[in-house]
Amino acid sequence: MKTLLLDPFSGAAGDMIIGALLGCGADTTAVTTAMASVVGPPAITMTDRCGIRAVQVKTGAGKKRATIEEVLERLGEANAPDEVIAMAERIFLRIHAGESVIHGEHVHFHEVGADDAIADVVGACTAFCSLAVDHVIIRPVHLGTGTLRGSHGNYPIPSPATIEILREGRIPARFTDADRELCTPTGAAILAEFASRGKGDSGEGTILGIGYGAGTRNPADSPNVLRAVLYGNESREVGTIDILETNVDDATGEVIAYTLERLMREGARDATASPLIMKKGRPGTMIRVICGHGDSDRFCAILSEELGTLGIRCIQGVHRSVIERSFIATEVAIGDQRCLIPVKIGWKNGIALSVKAEYEDTRRFSEMTGTRYQAVARIAEDKVWEQVMGGKCD
Repeated sequence: MKTLLLDPFSGAAGDMIIGALLGCGADTTAVTTAMASVVGPPAITMTDRCGIRAVQVKTGAGKKRATIEEVLERLGEANAPDEVIAMAERIFLRIHAGESVIHGEHVHFHEVGADDAIADVVGACTAFCSLAVDHVIIRPVHLGTGTLRGSHGNYPIPSPATIEILREGRIPARFTDADRELCTPTGAAILAEFASRGKGDSGEGTILGIGYGAGTRNPADSPNVLRAVLYGNESREVGTIDILETNVDDATGEVIAYTLERLMREGARDATASPLIMKKGRPGTMIRVICGHGDSDRFCAILSEELGTLGIRCIQGVHRSVIERSFIATEVAIGDQRCLIPVKIGWKNGIALSVKAEYEDTRRFSEMTGTRYQAVARIAEDKVWEQVMGGKCD
């Protein structure tokens, strides 16, 4: 079982949460694609916060007021799995409910900028789902003091909406003397939604990934970051999966390619197509899907919907041997271009056996800089090998 521990010792905001999850190994390509579909491509870079290297996410979006109906409509247009969209909708309903308690019934969101917040929420939910965690532990979120300018004048910090969202979500809080807003309503709602997915109570396990998400401010006296730690049971060397297979002879290459992309986007562990010769010598294709144990029905429905297949072989409860894996997000610089590339590390008995730069991020940066794919991958992988061999993975 994988547990995600969030440590908001400097508060929480949407961009900080995304950055921390990306540092833990969340799917950068999926996050970028989802955020770009609702606002525009985000800028994801590494930065320094009081000596800590952290992932900084900038949506580039403006702020405007929108109705809850308008926000939900925008979410429905996101290029993201249904699970992500449903989670994002619940987060905005939490924000809307919190503001309604404070302000009464209202048409527009008061303190949440629609474009910026939509991008943050969709990005955070995509990152969270890509990590496939089983439990969530949230340490007390630190709250600041002072005042901020709101739509009704000067508001106390933390804002009334933030306090209400934390109360409703039963998120532990710690009041501090920091003279600034540490936790935003969006950050509070994301934490509350994550916590509702299954609260963990165990602090034991092998650390699989560590991420630091940078806040906008950069105070000199303390690191303005949110820390995320992903850990799991080291003994989990055998996983249980389901395997689905179907043969098709009337689907075009484009249909098969789209189906494989959709299967992966919906959370399949793997999806492949292999050529074969069917009865009477007809050429065909075997589609094989590997999914989590118990997810067979959902992926069978996708295969039937996209391919029109009438029969699917389902091999359930297959055991597979897997080595422990973790991720490090490392920054690669070529000329004046910089990119954050996740690198997967394979471990056995505490020894690193392999490092592999994630394909989509490497490909995108290779095209952006006009550099050979293998050269970009080698830079990222060499940096991680150096960290692994030097004991600097955390």
